[in-house]
Amino acid sequence: MFTRRRIVAGALASAGAGAWHALLARTARAQEHVHDHGSAPDAPPSSAARPDPRAGAGGPPPITGTSSYTPVVTPDVGTLPWVMKDGVKEFRLVAEPVTREFAAGLRVKCWGYNGSTPGPTIEAVEGDRVRLLVTNRLPEPTSIHWHGILLPAGMDGVSGLNQPSIKPGETFAYEFTLKQSGTQMYHPHADEMLQMAVGMMGLFIIHPRTPVGPPVDRDFAIMLHEWAIHPGTYRPDPSVMTDFNVFTFNGKVYPGTSPLVVRTGQRVRIRFGNLSMDEHPIHLHGFQFWTTGTDAGPIRESAQVRETTVPVSVGATRDIEFVADESGDWILHCHRSHHTMNQMGHGIPNTLGVKHGPGEASVRKLLPGYMTMGQDGMGDMQDMAHHMKGPANTLPMMAGRGPFGNIEMGGMFTILKVRDEVAADYADPGWYAYPPGTVAYRVDG
Repeated sequence: MFTRRRIVAGALASAGAGAWHALLARTARAQEHVHDHGSAPDAPPSSAARPDPRAGAGGPPPITGTSSYTPVVTPDVGTLPWVMKDGVKEFRLVAEPVTREFAAGLRVKCWGYNGSTPGPTIEAVEGDRVRLLVTNRLPEPTSIHWHGILLPAGMDGVSGLNQPSIKPGETFAYEFTLKQSGTQMYHPHADEMLQMAVGMMGLFIIHPRTPVGPPVDRDFAIMLHEWAIHPGTYRPDPSVMTDFNVFTFNGKVYPGTSPLVVRTGQRVRIRFGNLSMDEHPIHLHGFQFWTTGTDAGPIRESAQVRETTVPVSVGATRDIEFVADESGDWILHCHRSHHTMNQMGHGIPNTLGVKHGPGEASVRKLLPGYMTMGQDGMGDMQDMAHHMKGPANTLPMMAGRGPFGNIEMGGMFTILKVRDEVAADYADPGWYAYPPGTVAYRVDG
């Protein structure tokens, strides 16, 4: 195993503020992943030796004011642009129906914001005055609650209690000063059960005015959600309370999730938000990380916990950080095993260990193409999906093919790709080239 800690050095290419604002206005689609590995330090890993926290990161300079930070990447989603008006950062959100491709073969009729579910990430700085203009293009009233953000009661967004509902066609303004930092969220507080079940949510990142802790080179954000999408249908079922069958990272399921790409030696932060109906234990392969933040903001260094799995409770956020000091392809996934499957059938008979014998041939006479499944395990179902077509707009339970064969995963699953060399735009570098003698091998006899 080749372990390298490398000091990331170099000058950050200068970029004008106007060019950066233009970049924001394009709400870029990010395709990246993260990771950290190696011998576990006795304290949170420090990058104090790096001469510039963003050197070699390929990103633009900080957005605003005196705060210095690395802009957040929300894979497969993007960041909401803003304009400055009389000292106030003004953002525009549009609540509207959207069609989202969770992966090739599954397009879902959702509700979201600005053409996406989750909605674009809002990014600002502690102390900023912000104005959020929210237009309703849904067929029913809505509102927005700024989940976890400290603000005046009249801006809290609970329909009927804090404000009138935003009726179809109306635009409401929310305006307040950001008094905190951390990973927060936004979602409706009107017909909440339905509107959240069909995708209305997003992340709201507030960077500290005075930097806290070692600077990071890569900063990712992932919204966790779960859905009930019955085979052959196109709309999530908001009446389902527990029996979900689709589990997403940023509105995507594997193999539709984009990889997180980082350079060896970079310090990485991954932020998770959970507005689903279940807790999700998110596990990272290959590294130990520190849990550095909650929805209440940064955690003091003395209270940070070193883990490889972070539980993200319903309505909560968690930030993790690590140094990606081991190159390779490493997976990031929910460790509830059914949450890494796609549209898995529930309530079917258990055929494990059942010997069908001549009965299979008899059934095939009545149902041409019939194949028994599950008697020897379920790993062969990925290959069977190529021979047995399922209903329209329905994914096979397992998917993904890697350099050694079927990956047999889905749902809340993505890949952190750590490389010694990466493209300036952090494009997917393809599969990892394993050094000789570092791959598990078959032993005969």
